[in-house]
Amino acid sequence: MNAVQRRGEPDASSAVPRVATPESLRVTVHYDFASTICYVAHRVMDRMSPTLARLEIELDWMPLDLTRITGYRRGEELPEPRREEARRIGAELDVAVEPPSIWHDSRPAGAAALLARRKGRDAGWRERVWTALFEERRDAPGPDEAVALARELELELGPDELGLATEELDELTLQALDAQVTGVPTFMLGRWPFGGIQTEATMTHVLERFARKARSGELA
Repeated sequence: MNAVQRRGEPDASSAVPRVATPESLRVTVHYDFASTICYVAHRVMDRMSPTLARLEIELDWMPLDLTRITGYRRGEELPEPRREEARRIGAELDVAVEPPSIWHDSRPAGAAALLARRKGRDAGWRERVWTALFEERRDAPGPDEAVALARELELELGPDELGLATEELDELTLQALDAQVTGVPTFMLGRWPFGGIQTEATMTHVLERFARKARSGELA
């Protein structure tokens, strides 16, 4: 899990809806629901909604299966030092979190995210799954549980659809690896992967610099 390290500036908690414009820049964010640091990033970037609106940056959250990139194994117990590191990072970024004791199989939730994405409902799906995993302390949903969880959001997902989306998740994971993604979360700043989640002040600086270079053509 990528990370960082110091407490940020006071958060901007009043979320501002972002509307895509012709000038909007899209930043893909690779994530895995099993990752505690991704949950922290989800909360931090939600607080940064006003900054993203000001910079006219749209985050495009894209799930992957980190077990295909790293040495993590589904269902494997997470070492306590790794869990303590995740707690520390969450605390330093003002996100209270208790990491799970195992590395969850996130594939059904990730596949469902792809289906929800096609329906324009992925933001609600990400919020529901991360709340279930890290606040309600549920186990990661299997295929049947993912379908049932989607129904809570009035989002209909068929089991066959979920199977095909799992194959798509595998392919997207390999594409991310080809793009030099080695961990999560990873923010793709053009062709360049920026791994981890930083303080809000640092993330603002990085995104401002990216936006300036992208709009001036320096990243072409």
